[in-house]
Amino acid sequence: MASLARQGSAVLRASGVPSAERDAEVLLAHALGEEPARLHARPDAAVTEEVEARFRELLARRGARVPLQYLTGIQEFWSLRFRVTPAVLIPRPETEGLVEAFLRLLDRPEPLVADVGTGSGCLAVAVVHEVPGATVHAVDDSEEALAVARENAIAHGVEGRIVFHRGDLVGPLLTAGLPGRVDAILSNPPYVGEEEMTTLEPEVALHEPRRALTPGRDALLIHRRLAREAASILKPGGHLIVEIGAGQEGSLRALYAGGLEVIEVRPDLAGIPRVLVARAILR
Repeated sequence: MASLARQGSAVLRASGVPSAERDAEVLLAHALGEEPARLHARPDAAVTEEVEARFRELLARRGARVPLQYLTGIQEFWSLRFRVTPAVLIPRPETEGLVEAFLRLLDRPEPLVADVGTGSGCLAVAVVHEVPGATVHAVDDSEEALAVARENAIAHGVEGRIVFHRGDLVGPLLTAGLPGRVDAILSNPPYVGEEEMTTLEPEVALHEPRRALTPGRDALLIHRRLAREAASILKPGGHLIVEIGAGQEGSLRALYAGGLEVIEVRPDLAGIPRVLVARAILR
């Protein structure tokens, strides 16, 4: 197996794939139906022709820059394993900052939370996993994404505490009787400008769902809508917690201050301002 993994690593390096050695090992383990760590326990073990053929098929797709997570169907987020498909954005470590911000602000044991643009459901599942009394209303306009999110909720045994809605931003929450009741809104909206898409890695630009990445020429379009609509469902003193892009802090501070009180912008591990927290003004 070690020899086959080395061959795979060489194939991926030739295609310009970052982390070629690691990716080759992960794909070989996936073809075997095992955890990658087990490969090192028996490096000289033989593989069947069927497994080798499957491995080489996966290598070809990874060499074409299909994301590793779409090939294995798995991505870890908040130390939990999530199923991912090309219908959903791949959860990223930076987005864990939204969960961290929510937990710091948590002031009661049974919060009512909205996850706007739920995608894989990673935020909704992480919230109810951490806060047993929480109820989350998760919204997405893609039925395919909602199917993945429901599957993840079921896999983690929290489906009874997440209510899924298909629709546009906070619209479904208004008709669900939530105006003025929500303690926190979490959202990782599309915020990459259309002209920036060509600067992204091919794994992102060519394979992740475009609608989850960019709102078009105006990178702040969805943020503008959230700034207008969030206050309608937040209770007084409730919080909006959103992910933002590099270079957007100044514009979004001003934008959200139009109807909410911006209380902090927290950086990610790279020092880039990434999580904006705003509060519904007490009246």
